[in-house]
Amino acid sequence: MNPVASCTDGEHFTAITRSTDDVDDLASCLRRWNQNYDQLTAGPFTGSVEELWFDQVQIFRERTDQSIHEAGDAWQGSCTFGIPIEVEGSGWFCGDVLDLDSVVAMRSGDELDFRTPRLLDIIVVTTDAQALNTYAAEVEHCDFGAELRHRHAVHTSPEQAAALRDFLTSLTVNLRATPDMLRHAAMRKAVTHAIYGSLIAAASSDTQPRVPPPCNTRRSIVERAREYMNAHIDEPITVADLCVQLGVSRRTLQYSFQDVLDLNPVSFLRAMRLNGVRRALKRTSVQAGTIADIAARWGFWHLSHFATDYKRMFGELPSQTVRRTHDFGS
Repeated sequence: MNPVASCTDGEHFTAITRSTDDVDDLASCLRRWNQNYDQLTAGPFTGSVEELWFDQVQIFRERTDQSIHEAGDAWQGSCTFGIPIEVEGSGWFCGDVLDLDSVVAMRSGDELDFRTPRLLDIIVVTTDAQALNTYAAEVEHCDFGAELRHRHAVHTSPEQAAALRDFLTSLTVNLRATPDMLRHAAMRKAVTHAIYGSLIAAASSDTQPRVPPPCNTRRSIVERAREYMNAHIDEPITVADLCVQLGVSRRTLQYSFQDVLDLNPVSFLRAMRLNGVRRALKRTSVQAGTIADIAARWGFWHLSHFATDYKRMFGELPSQTVRRTHDFGS
């Protein structure tokens, strides 16, 4: 049976959903992967893949209901991470046991050797290895590629695993519902940075405490950050952008903002971006659909969280800002 598929294409993204009752069909669903699947347990099989591509990031969610042996490899120059969402039965990935709190990893050139559990729901992120390593070096100040060398399964804490599962599940649900938001470069950058940061936080072995920078240094970092943000007031800046511009790690930026402003940099940047959305909404009369478009331009991918944050900040919903501005101008 051929897979049942749906596809959404944009200039900068592709979203595809496929379902099938044949393991060979499922193995051929992913683009740029070379895979072979063998069904190991007896009984009817159903499987599905939801795939998103944008820039140098491929995200897919694969569901299977029989134990399968998966062999093959990913695209050249890539690095792959698998995060189980639901596991029923035992699994084995490249010599390591797979459980719900595992993050499995595979680099370009590694051979996929995966015996899946009887039931598996997993989200997989494949991205350009150089882009990820550059982000890790410039933002997290770590050699993430070296940390993952010869490691195929990273057993995180239950709390870290749950946080990563929740983030990726929420992200894929929202992008599947509104993939068109990925046509905005700011959204693609924000999503990519969020994915990279979450993967490094969960899979990194760096648990050593670091000494925060001196008080004068922290004050200088915050001052330089604010100068940069003021000079780019109409751009959706990310924490990673600040780290690169200032030459500091995310952790140092966190120490500095928390000490000087009693606010973490994520919250500060969110406030800046919310103000950017508000200015855009006040400049023109827009409909509800365009509100989501403006929010996406400023990097807000979770629209219900955006509406909640907006109302908390300004005391009204985005639609009320538009209506009030329009009524005042009439």
